[in-house]
Amino acid sequence: MKKEAQRDAGRAPEPRTAERVRNVVLVGHAGAGKTTLVEALLARTETIPRAGRVEDGTTVCDADEVEVRQQRSVALALAPLEHNGIKVNLLDTPGYADFVGELRAGLRAADAALFVISAVDGIDALTSSLWEECATVGMPRAVVITQLDRPRADFDEAVAICQRVFGDGVQPLYLPMHADDESVAGLIGLLSRRVYDWSSGDRVERDPDPEHLPLIDNTRSALIEGIIAESEDETLMDRYLAGEEIEQKVLIADLETAVARGTFYPVLAAAPLTMLGTDELLEVLTAAFPTPLEHPCPPVSRPDGSPAAPVSCDPDGPLVAEVVKTTTDPYLGRVSLVRVFSGTLRPDLPVHVSGHGMAERGHPDHDVDERVGALAVPLGANLRHVSHCPAGDLCTVARLASAETGDTLSSREDPLLVHAWELPEPQLPVAVEAASRADEDKLGTALSRLVAEDPTVRLERNAETGQVLLWCVGEAHAEVLLDRLRSRHGVSVTTPDVRVALRETLAKPVTVTGRHVKQSGGHGQYAVATLEVEPQPAGAGLTYEIRVVGGSVPSQFHGSVEKGVRTQMERGLHPGRPLVDLKVTLVDGKAHSVDSSDAAFQTAGALALREAAAAAGVEVLEPVSEIAVTVPAGFVGSVMSDLSGRRARVTGSDPDEVHDDRTVVRAEVPEIELLRYATDLRSLSHGTGTYTRRYLRHEPMPAHLVPAPA
Repeated sequence: MKKEAQRDAGRAPEPRTAERVRNVVLVGHAGAGKTTLVEALLARTETIPRAGRVEDGTTVCDADEVEVRQQRSVALALAPLEHNGIKVNLLDTPGYADFVGELRAGLRAADAALFVISAVDGIDALTSSLWEECATVGMPRAVVITQLDRPRADFDEAVAICQRVFGDGVQPLYLPMHADDESVAGLIGLLSRRVYDWSSGDRVERDPDPEHLPLIDNTRSALIEGIIAESEDETLMDRYLAGEEIEQKVLIADLETAVARGTFYPVLAAAPLTMLGTDELLEVLTAAFPTPLEHPCPPVSRPDGSPAAPVSCDPDGPLVAEVVKTTTDPYLGRVSLVRVFSGTLRPDLPVHVSGHGMAERGHPDHDVDERVGALAVPLGANLRHVSHCPAGDLCTVARLASAETGDTLSSREDPLLVHAWELPEPQLPVAVEAASRADEDKLGTALSRLVAEDPTVRLERNAETGQVLLWCVGEAHAEVLLDRLRSRHGVSVTTPDVRVALRETLAKPVTVTGRHVKQSGGHGQYAVATLEVEPQPAGAGLTYEIRVVGGSVPSQFHGSVEKGVRTQMERGLHPGRPLVDLKVTLVDGKAHSVDSSDAAFQTAGALALREAAAAAGVEVLEPVSEIAVTVPAGFVGSVMSDLSGRRARVTGSDPDEVHDDRTVVRAEVPEIELLRYATDLRSLSHGTGTYTRRYLRHEPMPAHLVPAPA
């Protein structure tokens, strides 16, 4: 148990009406300082007595045992605080691409995004793509440059990178003020023309020094022009260019409007370990970011797919809430973090739980009526009970036995379904086996809980290889899932190599005879079947024909031979390698009036097929997938070169229909070459590449690559 993160966090904030709520998701690459920034904001608002540290495992948001051990965020966490009578729900997200499902859940639950950028490390590909994603849906955004107190921190360079990557509308509201030793001693407010001095350890507001004035004037001009360009007062720009001084309150009002509309993106500065910049950030979060009333609710439909009227953020409207995160608590059972879009959630309220569209990932469609358990507001591992949760707010619901991440809670009388958010397709398979017989009994339940908690996981029980596969987004994702199986669910597992579903077929046509003749007293067994066997095109399956002349094989045994052939094809000659795509013709045979039987001719048919394989030889067939790799244009050459080393046939490349700077490379690749491709592509493209695949066909495998039979 974490020492400090379990500290008493006091009473939960009282439920607020939507105009006094802000839902903000923190986005940024791993190590940018999101969790540390949340700690600083919680401590600054006295939500917690002091800020914890990631290195010590004492932060509020990294409450999971895996996060404490690995010292990184791997799950979405909610941290509410209050400032100036406004409740701010901070949603801390992981910064690794493997946990993009948690990040997407945070985007669904939020009304605005705060991009956390390190003054040392800049911007990674995931952060850039998420900015584009937010732009597509018009989500308001702001940027905070953190870690200003670290060596090599460069605020100006970080702002320049943001402007280059994020485009127009990115302008700083504050500039860092440096002391004589080059450490950050405070902030310079560009709109207010005031200095907020932290050199004494406390925030002191004062007039700027003379050397600050040229810097303020130069940077302030670009900021003001960016703000008034978004103003509804079209005369402001002319007045400003004519030399008129625009009142600060007018600029602030226009700034708040532009930020809420998602057309202007202020840049703030912070050094969370010293609390520098936290007051200014809280002011932007509460005054400039939109309320839930200003952010449209996601579209809804009926569970049967029929259209439904749009819902709005109305506490008295029809109930619509979405499960954005599911966890399993050893004492409370399943705990669901929900965002209430419409209506009001109350304890003991009957609700309809609906989940659709995720069956292929192991989440069967379901519609169940349940009763809401206790409601609480989480702060890390602490759950603080509340009486209700109105539209626009977030809370946890206990003991919804069937609710999974992405499900919709609505009225029993009028069930509705929120359209699911887009999730990445997991492309990294991991085979799992129970380490002991005792673990076998628990493994199925544990896997089903993992899938219920994480919609980016796909659970597959491969019928051909017999393996249970967890399809993961990447290696870090797989590591966390396996850790949770062991630590949270108490199941020890092993991870054998993933086996590819190989098949076999005959190398050439052949005619053979299967003889099953036994005499052991009483009725014996007698059956002789002569078969012509030849390979067929891929995907043709079994074609069975009868060309017996003169009744050498009685008609009642014709089907018995076919049944024996089919059974042997399914079993294969080697474990896990069925025989496929054969044409089998029964041309002759012998029978006995007493000793012939259905079972005898089944055995003769199976023996004949094995004789055919021995005489003709077999070809091993491997699955081939069609893949579409989407990468920035600069990585196309590297991707094609890598594919050629994977025995791929590149079938073409086209510009991406959504992003002009990206290219889609299409190829046919043996499945065995794709087992680690999710990881390799990420390394090859610096985290910018994605791909999809679909099974195409089985093709002959080069003999020197065929693995030895198990």
